[in-house]
Parts: sequence; structure tokens; C-alpha cells
Amino acid sequence: MNKQDMVEWVHGKIGGTKVQAEEVVNGLVDAIVSTLKKGTEVSIAGLGIFSVKQRAARMARNPKTGEAVKVAATKVPKFRAAKALKDAVK
Repeated sequence: MNKQDMVEWVHGKIGGTKVQAEEVVNGLVDAIVSTLKKGTEVSIAGLGIFSVKQRAARMARNPKTGEAVKVAATKVPKFRAAKALKDAVK
């Protein structure tokens, strides 16, 4: 399922126009992204928890030259699936 499929699903559930359904989906995605940017986690019961993880700086190796390269510290998104989701997928 991609974003357009989600728009179609929302449109089928709530009616209205596809533009309105797309606004709902985009609004939900934007809300999750903006919350993660603030460093706060997003918890959706039955689905899971979206959070931000700090990845430490490290030394890596360029596979072409073998030269050591410093990789800067960064923040990455993380998702932990809820037990209900894990059980549903089994």
C-alpha cells in the first residue's frame, strides 16, 4: 500500500472528494513528521511507536579505496511495532 492507496481507502471510508481525503492523509503524515522533528515520539495504539534515535559518530571505510572516513553523528527515525501488529502479521 502506498500513499495514493491510502488516499483511496480514506476516500472510500469518509466520502467527500479525493482532494479532501488526500488532505487528511497528508495532514497525518505532516503531524507525525513535525512531532518527530521536535524529538517527541508518536504512539499509535495497536500500530506502534515512531521515535527519533541518535546515531553516534563513527569511523567507516570507503569500499573502493579502503580509506577510513569519519561519519558524523545524526538523528534517524525509528519504529517499534506494537504487540497487536506483530501478532496480526504472524
